[in-house]
Amino acid sequence: MVNKTNVKSEFELYEPMRLWLQEYLESKHKNAEIITIDSHNERLDRVLNNLGIFNDMATGIDIQIDVLGVVKNKNAISLFFIEAKKTSLTLKDLGQLWAYCKLIDPQEAFLMTSADLGSLNKILNVFKREDLLDFGDNKNIKKMRIVVWNVSTNSPDMNSMIPKL
Repeated sequence: MVNKTNVKSEFELYEPMRLWLQEYLESKHKNAEIITIDSHNERLDRVLNNLGIFNDMATGIDIQIDVLGVVKNKNAISLFFIEAKKTSLTLKDLGQLWAYCKLIDPQEAFLMTSADLGSLNKILNVFKREDLLDFGDNKNIKKMRIVVWNVSTNSPDMNSMIPKL
């Protein structure tokens, strides 16, 4: 296990994860405008509207992304999701992020926990069911990434990431 002690509240994970996402996106998208937001307490459609982004699929649907990343290029806007957990991961956690990804189709999505992979460890590492991480249209299949968040370094434990970056 990466963390000897865990956070008291999931809320404590949002800002460090936002900072990590900001650095991650800046390193991948050098000439783009990068925005990252702790958006856990607001519906996605409202957060996007405040940024001048309209997403018809998000409108009126109760989707709350814990940490949202936006990459604005000249011709395109890409979304990035982080769903944060402080508990051992379950199929329900994966299903929540999967539903958000199937509806909104972000560029990338991460399910991060400060505990452990929980029951997803068996599903992904023993039964090798990485197909459960798939989202996107039939032409462009993307994979959600599952990872343990290291509380002491405030970064993902890349050794635990499924699939690897």
